[in-house]
Amino acid sequence: MSDDTTEEDEIVAKLSDYLDGALKGAERDDVAAKIEGDDVWKRAHAELVETRKALSGLRKAHAPPSFAQDVTSTIHTRSAGRFFGRRTFGDRVPFGALVAIAVLGLVVIAYFMWASQTGSLEGHRERAPRSSGSAESVVPKP
Repeated sequence: MSDDTTEEDEIVAKLSDYLDGALKGAERDDVAAKIEGDDVWKRAHAELVETRKALSGLRKAHAPPSFAQDVTSTIHTRSAGRFFGRRTFGDRVPFGALVAIAVLGLVVIAYFMWASQTGSLEGHRERAPRSSGSAESVVPKP
């Protein structure tokens, strides 16, 4: 980097601070004196003031609230889904609805388990009643 470029950068930095009001006391007075007496400082000051006027005339443009959604929709429509994958089930159904269905399912399962005699989802199996036959059929033979 050459000394001229470094010196110009320092002049621009000092003038920028001067125009922003960041310089105080003797430093501010020193820059003001250089603007009055030095042609390089005077030209750089005039350029900075002109640039600031041009930039202040620009308005900040804000994107509309639905901008991202509109762009995504347009790209999806024009590309026939090549750039964005197919929409998943979670994209089509709100998350809250999925949570509500899951909770409802768990409540139904819990109710059936609570109401069950065995404490499981399996039904109660009835055993066939034993016949009250003779003692010989009950007592094993040696």
